[in-house]
Amino acid sequence: MSYELRAVIAGEALLRAVAGDRVAPLGQGLSLMPMRDDLGGARLAEWSARGPVALVEAEYFGGVGEQQAAVWDGGALALGPLRVEEGEPFPADGSPISQALRRLGVQAGDGQDEFAAVGLGRHRSTGRWLA
Repeated sequence: MSYELRAVIAGEALLRAVAGDRVAPLGQGLSLMPMRDDLGGARLAEWSARGPVALVEAEYFGGVGEQQAAVWDGGALALGPLRVEEGEPFPADGSPISQALRRLGVQAGDGQDEFAAVGLGRHRSTGRWLA
């Protein structure tokens, strides 16, 4: 099964204020929106003046793939960019996306990481969760 994600994640109110209705809800008060070509570090830094904003990317097929993440907060890059290439193990402090979600305040439950805690597994394809 494949998994492809390229999105911005932040608090729901923040994303709705800057992106309107093109957001999908996650758990723990967060939402995500597709990363667009017109968004870059400068725009995400600007948005982060309202609260932390993460850019997350993952691409997997058959359990093999890569992911990366970065977080802006207070108008500046606060975490990353973090990247794990295909075949590399995740660091002891978790995957890049889990580290970014933790920076956004996500609390993982027993036996799950931050990725699972907010339900990112439901968003396997950017095109599908926008429909």
